[in-house]
Amino acid sequence: MDNAASPAAPAGATIDRIDIAGIMAAIPHRYPFLMLDRVVDLVLGESAIGIKNVSANENFFQGHFPGHPVMPGVLIVEAMAQTAAILVVETLGEDAKGRLVYFMSIEGAKFRRPVVPGDQLRIHISKQQQRGMVWKFYGEAKVDGVVVAEATYTAMIRNRA
Repeated sequence: MDNAASPAAPAGATIDRIDIAGIMAAIPHRYPFLMLDRVVDLVLGESAIGIKNVSANENFFQGHFPGHPVMPGVLIVEAMAQTAAILVVETLGEDAKGRLVYFMSIEGAKFRRPVVPGDQLRIHISKQQQRGMVWKFYGEAKVDGVVVAEATYTAMIRNRA
């Protein structure tokens, strides 16, 4: 399956790859705030891996930091949240149409080393808990297999206001 799960796809079904067009169809984020290039290895209702290719052309590098570009940690956490949002939307299928996924809390965020131009973030997220429309996730961002950031966060899916 390339871009979207069928509405009747069971929990535990997998999606091998969601390309940028599929990501943009699932979540409303756009440049300069779209923090994903691809999603791979998505297991409905369970986990996903988001890919962010960090380019020297990212607009945030102009001010963070001139002469020593470092991806802001808050944007790494945002990439985790966007990966989780894709998991939620794909898991809920048709039930997610017209809805948005909002942050509720972020806990235990840790940043272990700087992320710089040329790095590829592999964002591993797993669902920890779900109660109704509230989902809790654990995320790790890795570069070359090494954890560079991690966080536990909660999100709620809601109708657009």
